[in-house]
Amino acid sequence: MASHSFLLQLSLIITALHTAVSQPFIGVNYGQVADDLPAPEVSAELLKSTTVGKVRLYGADPAIIKALANSGIGIVIGVANGDIPSLASDPDSATQWVNANVLPHYPESNITLIAVGNEIIKSGDDGLASQLLPAMQNVQNALNSASLGGKIKVSTVHSMAVLTQSEPPSAGSFDPALMDILQPLVAFLKNNESPFAINPYPFFAYQSDPRPETLAFCLFQPNSGRVDQGNGNVYSNMLDAQVDAVQSGLSSMGMEDMEIVIAETGWPSRGDTNEVGATLENARAYNGNLIAHLRSMVGTPSMPGKSVDTFIFALYDEDLKPGPASERAFGLFKTDLTMSYDVGLDNSASSHKNPPTGPVTPAPKRETEWCIPKVEVSEAQLQTNVDYICGSQVIDCGPIQPGGACYEPNTVLSHAAFAMNLYYQKVGRNPWNCDFSQTAMLTSQNPSYSACVYPGEST
Repeated sequence: MASHSFLLQLSLIITALHTAVSQPFIGVNYGQVADDLPAPEVSAELLKSTTVGKVRLYGADPAIIKALANSGIGIVIGVANGDIPSLASDPDSATQWVNANVLPHYPESNITLIAVGNEIIKSGDDGLASQLLPAMQNVQNALNSASLGGKIKVSTVHSMAVLTQSEPPSAGSFDPALMDILQPLVAFLKNNESPFAINPYPFFAYQSDPRPETLAFCLFQPNSGRVDQGNGNVYSNMLDAQVDAVQSGLSSMGMEDMEIVIAETGWPSRGDTNEVGATLENARAYNGNLIAHLRSMVGTPSMPGKSVDTFIFALYDEDLKPGPASERAFGLFKTDLTMSYDVGLDNSASSHKNPPTGPVTPAPKRETEWCIPKVEVSEAQLQTNVDYICGSQVIDCGPIQPGGACYEPNTVLSHAAFAMNLYYQKVGRNPWNCDFSQTAMLTSQNPSYSACVYPGEST
């Protein structure tokens, strides 16, 4: 008979199978710098066929906002950087903006946040930056006058450049040259219970440190982890470290309880020859593992037990964007509605939602499969996998502890096989979840033995 620990894990796995519903902490950025974009109504149906719970727009396109009406999907609308001066100088301009872009749609369209500007605050640039807070205040006052204060939040989105130090995360601090602007802005956010929004990209961190261990750290793949010498926290991925660095910066301002939102993060599926790491495999690994991390509800070491609201960049490839090739290759979907790659966002469990219009290809059914180590892998590599999995707080490794049903034989290979399979089964049974830095493989042969039962289910 299976042990209690195994039954507990089995119940957790079964619970995980029922998470394919709209999840409010998973969002996507809907950029429009592309030709041949699907009609807003078609894009809305595509979004409703996924587990995406929120969408961020860079403007306030009325056709898109209307298409998302009665979908339940939360909508972040944006104030363009160029509109900030008029909103800052004229309260009537802010009232007109709210009257034109919010009131015709709310509450049928679930507008939750207005992002005033994108990455405005930069060191040495006090032009638009000095007008940012007045613009936010005027938009907030216009919402208050329309009895929408508290229902729709007002914030702005920052790049990670607002930090001068991010390592270790416990020493995260904002640029002192920006504090005259940041302090009153953060006070405004606190007074209105609005979030602090940031754009962390581990992809760019990897560009500056292209070592294999850094790639694994950035892609949420097994790695030795990084210890924060300031507080002893152990980080298994770059994104958590970046978010906690921001949290430390806010804490140093007395804002330790302020909500943080990841307004953008993603990984390009291709790039120029000098853009190391910009591949489809890495993009699928980053976004797929990110989604699994969010669904685990583990949180970050400094903010455990709650997933940070995260908007993945982006819904579509944007072929008209300038810059390096990677800028045009962040899309989860192509404009013909086919997936760029599958990261497990399909909401097949929600039969009441219509499938998207267009040739979206469903993933083929596979036979029951288990994830096991490759034969040639060293014990050191396998132990790294075990340490990562058992330290992730996502998997209970009780079955391979002394007295557990799978403790014997007491070998690294046996323990790693059980842990790697359990991880694969729990976080989604996607191929990239049985990669472990190319130390694992899928098999159709059930590795269970005696009382040690390896979970496995057809997908």
